[in-house]
Amino acid sequence: MKLFHAIQPSNVRSANRTKCKTLMLLTATTVLATLPISVGLSAQQFTTIDVPGATATFAIRANPRGDIVGDYQDSSGVSHGFLLSKGTFTSFDAPGATHTEELGINPSGDIVGFYIDSSGNDHGFLLSKGKFSTIDFPGAVSTLAFGISPQGDIAGVYFDSSGNGHGFLLSKGKFTKIDFPGAIFTAADGIGVNPQGGIVGDYVDTSGNDHGFLLSKGKFITIDFPGALATNAFGINPQGEIVGPYTDSSGNGHGFLLSNGTFATIDVPGAIVTVAASITPQGDIVGFYFDSSGNAHGFLRSK
Repeated sequence: MKLFHAIQPSNVRSANRTKCKTLMLLTATTVLATLPISVGLSAQQFTTIDVPGATATFAIRANPRGDIVGDYQDSSGVSHGFLLSKGTFTSFDAPGATHTEELGINPSGDIVGFYIDSSGNDHGFLLSKGKFSTIDFPGAVSTLAFGISPQGDIAGVYFDSSGNGHGFLLSKGKFTKIDFPGAIFTAADGIGVNPQGGIVGDYVDTSGNDHGFLLSKGKFITIDFPGALATNAFGINPQGEIVGPYTDSSGNGHGFLLSNGTFATIDVPGAIVTVAASITPQGDIVGFYFDSSGNAHGFLRSK
């Protein structure tokens, strides 16, 4: 799974430090204050998602209809995109690709992600009503599309010729670069569908530390789970609830939910690492986890 910084069971520092980070450059950087942490979420109901025959499954996004996208690895170690809709898995490979990941889906069923071509280059893509389109940020050496809004706006990350990572927003055919002020790396991981049009992502500061962020109404807000070594914001819903992973002071990886100013930890029972990747308007959370044997599985946490 190339997207989330090739997260391994022993380390959930963020999500592809060599291939992820993004958002809009506007003024005012505010820091989200340390807020109360709830011990955990009550009445959590987890459902495991495994693509049949896969050796690893990563569930990434869900839309309000309950459709889920992500990627899986086959027995040869090759990654393919998947759509889970009404209980049926559909596999997808971008034309001519050696690696495909589906990373975002909107209420209309439009899907975005990225693929690696036969020359080893990364490209974003949009799959809409059966039509496939490549997305490349102008002048970039690598482009990955992570999220798509109901209006069709697309967020992601691109790498310039110097190898620096920047977030981007593609709206009505126009690209906008997103750089968190002072960061050495920025990624826009998800587009919110809230009235403010919020975008979440993560950035790396000059000391090499990972932080989540929310970009709303032109203002950047840093998101740090209290006491965490690293925090990443991956998804946001219309109510402004935010999810992502964090690394605690012992180096263990957990998911989190930030709702109404309060952080809550999300851990799949028995998992050694949990990554919360997206949240629906209904409050259902999709992500992936590693079991005690180090195997990756997708999950749905129903509210």
